[in-house]
Amino acid sequence: MTAASSIHINMFGPHPLVVHGSAEQKSQWLPRLVRGEDQVCFGVTEPDAGLNTTNIKTFARKVDGGYRVSGRKMWTSTGQVANKILLLTRTAPKSEGKKPTDGITLFYTDLDRNKVEVRRIAKHGRNAVDSNAVFIDDLFVPNEHRIGEEGKGFTYLLDGINPERILVGVEAIGIGADALQRAVRYAQERIVFDRPIGQNQGIQHPLAECWLNLQAALMMADRAAHLYDAGQPCGAEANGTKLLGARAGYQACLQAVMTHGGMGYAKEYTVERLLREVMIARLAPVSEQMILCFIAEKVLHLPRSY
Repeated sequence: MTAASSIHINMFGPHPLVVHGSAEQKSQWLPRLVRGEDQVCFGVTEPDAGLNTTNIKTFARKVDGGYRVSGRKMWTSTGQVANKILLLTRTAPKSEGKKPTDGITLFYTDLDRNKVEVRRIAKHGRNAVDSNAVFIDDLFVPNEHRIGEEGKGFTYLLDGINPERILVGVEAIGIGADALQRAVRYAQERIVFDRPIGQNQGIQHPLAECWLNLQAALMMADRAAHLYDAGQPCGAEANGTKLLGARAGYQACLQAVMTHGGMGYAKEYTVERLLREVMIARLAPVSEQMILCFIAEKVLHLPRSY
């Protein structure tokens, strides 16, 4: 997770800038990101909005030369070390738009700690990357730091959301594959009743199912990534990758712990750590229930349920 997160945060987060930023913005900001001279955090989620992104309250008020931003963000990764923030705000109240997604604007700007307080959140796993509550109080953002048009930020954000969901799914698949490999090795080496426990079908069959589920999820990930790279719609496949990858990875990690028996609970064999690390993939960046609602509505054309 440490290695994955070093790429994950600084590559998927600013991706809307790659797609929608001006030539001047990209030439100024992207090389610094690639060289590691800038670190960026992702300011989207809010305490009272959660998955309902259109309900965010962080507001950017227009002033001479730019905007004054105030609000609060939650689960902002790498906020302890970042000097830049990709910041989603409202520039018009939700009530004034024709659609709930209208009036949302995206910025890429300096994380000025004189105007922004960052508080670390203690958490269950993924401690390779800090997660934070962020309090923004009258932060000035120049016009030049706005990405694209004012009020169009939600659509720009999708160019970061879909690759993020693919990445999270693949990360979970990778963690699950590592757990499965460890479980198989232990099953081959652990002797009980004068035979390796891996000779028993009660051990074999769950591990075989884990392999099948991981392979199926990886195929979905390949499909989603191919569509995204080709510039084609991939929302269903990206969401599917996140759901299937997270479930397959989690089940493989859980089965690895169970295969190790009591030793699976010990830190010595690592599988307990993998189970802790993979959990976040089932929770974020979108819940399994919201993914299923999306598939039901957008793919199966069933009535919207919420």
